[in-house]
Amino acid sequence: MKATVLIIDDSLTVRQQVAAVLTAAGYEVIEACDGLAGLEVVRTHGEISLILCDVNMPHMDGLEFLERFKGENSRQTPVVMLTTNGTPDLIARAKRAGARGWIVKPFQPDLLVGAVRRIVGAVAG
Repeated sequence: MKATVLIIDDSLTVRQQVAAVLTAAGYEVIEACDGLAGLEVVRTHGEISLILCDVNMPHMDGLEFLERFKGENSRQTPVVMLTTNGTPDLIARAKRAGARGWIVKPFQPDLLVGAVRRIVGAVAG
């Protein structure tokens, strides 16, 4: 069974780029356009192996999503922030809230796949 990655980003272009890279690497990808939609996907979707989440989004930003997700879920699904903002205070806040990692956009496809593989493991099958 393929590992499922949820990408939460308000940019359709970024979601499409991440989906193309991860699908080619053998992962199943589902998408959400902001933190609120991401929470809804988590509530309604089965097993999610990893969440890649932007920080700056309308309705609910990535850090608020992370705090809410960790607060209402017993699942230990890892969350990696994927954002253009790499300031140390923001990274520290995300790590305190439970983020497993931080990838700065624009991302390099091989580094993204490598990070996903380190956290999720190689794709079975």
